[in-house]
Order: sequence, then C-alpha cells, then structure tokens
Amino acid sequence: MKKFYILLFLALFLFQIPCPAKHVQNTDDTIKYLNMEWWQNYNDENLCDNLLLVYKSNYDLKNAALKVRENEQIVKMQFANELPQIGLSADLNRDLRAPMQQFGNMSIPKYSQYNYYIPISASYEVDIWGTNRLKTKSEKERLEIIRQAQRATYIALSCDFAADYFNLIKADELIKIQDELIKIQEETVLKIKDKYETGLCSVNELLEEERVLTRLKEEKNSHIKTRDMLIDTMRVYLSNSEADIKRSDYLNLKIVENLPLEYQSDIISNRPDYIQEEANIKRVGFDVRVAKREFLPKFVIFGQIGLNAYHLGTLFNSASQLFNAGILPSFDIFSGGRKLALLRLRKYEYEEALNSYQKTALQGIKEVNSALVDYKQNLKNYDESLERLKLQNKTFELVNDKREIGAASDLDVLYAKTAYLIVQKEEVSNKINTLLSTIGLYRASGGVDLCNYENI
Repeated sequence: MKKFYILLFLALFLFQIPCPAKHVQNTDDTIKYLNMEWWQNYNDENLCDNLLLVYKSNYDLKNAALKVRENEQIVKMQFANELPQIGLSADLNRDLRAPMQQFGNMSIPKYSQYNYYIPISASYEVDIWGTNRLKTKSEKERLEIIRQAQRATYIALSCDFAADYFNLIKADELIKIQDELIKIQEETVLKIKDKYETGLCSVNELLEEERVLTRLKEEKNSHIKTRDMLIDTMRVYLSNSEADIKRSDYLNLKIVENLPLEYQSDIISNRPDYIQEEANIKRVGFDVRVAKREFLPKFVIFGQIGLNAYHLGTLFNSASQLFNAGILPSFDIFSGGRKLALLRLRKYEYEEALNSYQKTALQGIKEVNSALVDYKQNLKNYDESLERLKLQNKTFELVNDKREIGAASDLDVLYAKTAYLIVQKEEVSNKINTLLSTIGLYRASGGVDLCNYENI
C-alpha cells in the first residue's frame, strides 16, 4: 500500500511540472540598438568611432543594461513559483524532563529522551487555472517594457551625441570664419583710419568700423564658449573628462541622401514608447485574468519523506522511515471584498493602458510629421543659402575685377569679402541644421534606418 502512495505522489508531481521557460537571452548584442548602418550614411568615420566609444563606456547605457538583467531575474523568480518547492529541515532535540502524557486509561510517566527528525518536504500548487503561468507572462511583458526603455536610451544618447558632434564642427567652422572676418575688419579699420587722417571721412565712420570689430570679437568669444561647452558635454557621454574629441572638417560633411519625403503611419510601430505601450496592454491584460482566477479554489500537493527516531542507533532502521502525502484544497469564502476590488483595479488599469496606447500613437505620428516638416524646410533653406553663396561669390569676383581696372577701391573689396563670409556663415548654419533635422527625424521614427525604409 505504501508503494502505491509513493508512485501516486510522484506521478502527480511529474504530471503537473510545467516545461521550463525559454531562457532569457543575454543583452551583450545591444550594439544593434546603435543602428550603425544608419550613422554610416553620414560618411563620417569619426562620428561612428565616437559612437562606438559611447557604447563601450557610457554609464547610462551600462545602467540600462543592468536594469534589463535585473528584470530577467525577476522573470526567473516568478517562473520558480510554477515549480515544486523542496526543502530539508532537520530537527534534533532532547526532552530533559517531559511531563506525563495520558492516552485514555493509559498513562506515560515523566520521561527524558532524544528525537531525531530529518524530513524532506515538498509542496506544489497545482496550477489548474494557469494563474502562475499568467503571472510569468505578465513579468515577461514587463521585461519587454524595460528592454524598450533600454533601446530608447540608446537612441536618445546616440542622437544627442551626434547632434553635439555636428554642432561642434559648426562651432569650429564659425570660429574659423570669424577669425577671417576679424582679420578683414582690422584691415578695414586701418584703411578707414588712413582716410580719417587725410580728412576723407568723418570720425563717426571710423568709430562705427571699430564698433563692428568689437562685435566680431565678442561673437568669436561666444563661438569659443559654445565649442568648449560641447566638448565638455561630449566627454561626459564618453565617460572620460580628458577625452580628445576627434571630429571631421566641415567641408567633408555630407547631407544624407535618398531620404523619403513621405512616410506611412506605421513607421511609429518601431518607436520604443509605442512598443512599450503594446507590451503594457498585454501585461495588464494578464493581470486582469489573474485577478479573475483569484476567485477560484487553489490546490496544493504536499508530502514528506525522511527519518524519525528516538535513538541514534535506530535512525536508519525501516521503522524510523516516514512518508506522508496529500492534497490541500483552499478556498476563500469571505475576504472582505478585497478580490473584487483587485479585479476592478486591474480593469481600470487596462482601460488606462488603452488610453495611453492611443495617445502614444497620436504623439508618435505628430513627432514624425513635425520632424519631417523641419527636415524639408531646412533642406530648402540650405539649397537657397548655397545659391545665395554662389551669387555673393560672383559679386565678390566682380568687385575684384573692378579693382583691377581701377573702378573699385580696396575697401570695396574688403566689404564684398565681408558680405561673402557673412553669407557663408548662414550656409554653415543651414547645412548643420539640415543634418540635425535628419537626426530628429531618425529619433522621431524610433531609430529606423530611413535610407532603407522601403525594405523595413
């Protein structure tokens, strides 16, 4: 008979043990979140090299990876609730002076004795209703939310770094142009001073040119400040306070080509926040189903096998062996309305998740459209500035030709060169703004390689 109970007990356990959950993959392949294929479209090796350094050393990215690993362990902890629990709890005690015990008409006088109790206990909550499985699925969806938060961190950091990178190149170029403007203005001041000393111009004209010179120097100081602040910020991204920020020359920058000027609304399906909201709806949906199953009874299979003896010499005798098994059903008849309140809470959370999902979709479409409008406008402005720069260059060449034949003075040439450099500064700003708008469009689309959008 005992063998029958043992076989029944083992059969119930083997029948109810679920298959192990799929092993959670490690996050060592997170470099794909950088989407280097996209950044290579800028044809800038220094930018790509710097982004790889950010990937290796940035503390925010390291913390995001740790968050994912933490939640992977939470999933494993929840999955452990689907498995049997087995434990060993030995007990050795001695009754020094036990009181007399009475069993009907039979009495046992006071006694002293040892007791050796070594049981292996096992229990398993039979997941008839799939409650524990649903809880595990809920935690997996929470893990997906954390993974998308990690991907969002990668997209945000890479975009912020790239924007600072191009702004740094812009500052370098503007400082270079500003130096040339200052040099020209200093030469202009000297010539105006010569005119003033010969009585060919008023002192107000001289003072105005000197004021222009001071403004140009102030503007250069502002560009230097911007450059230094950008370098300090980028060093934080690189987690190195003394890093040398390698960057390309402005003339080597190229506008990303072949970007579509129209997108379908499903482009937002790759945004981390959109995927997070989808996962959150699934997670809350599982929680609602769990709350419903709380009204159903629970069944726990339990059992013990081990040794129980009062003398060490008889510890391993057959008479000292113990075994018991059973099924413990439990059902809450009255819980003060707690379960009903929990179910209503989960339903409200599900409705809230649906609303957040709809809002995120609308917000995503708005951001993509806004980024696309910004890109189109900046691209047009850049094309117009290129055309204006060509026209200003022709004007400068004409003034040079007129000076060769004596129809224009050296001051006229300096003024024409100054006008050309001012337009060149506008061209630099428009070009960098166009590059920044492509980064904004990439961010708004959720890290999609827009040059290969048709193949996604």
